[in-house]
Amino acid sequence: MNLNSKKEKNISRRGVLPILGSSLLIPFLGFGNFKKDDLILSNEKEEYQTLLKPDGTTVKVKISTLKKSKIVKKNISNNALLNWLGKTF
Repeated sequence: MNLNSKKEKNISRRGVLPILGSSLLIPFLGFGNFKKDDLILSNEKEEYQTLLKPDGTTVKVKISTLKKSKIVKKNISNNALLNWLGKTF
């Protein structure tokens, strides 16, 4: 009886390899709820607005990011805008 119980408790390399190999396949099974179509649709729905940077170049920014941003100064004058751009007149 002691010999039979020892054989059942021993784990050999041949017993571990199939378990290890099958565990490497888990990422390919796709258990997550990620849908590629939702990602594509959300990117297409996103609208952009063109803004001006201090160096004079333009950049496209998502409108959702603009809504989350903090307004520092509203309705600035032309002179203040030119000073911010670093241009003198």
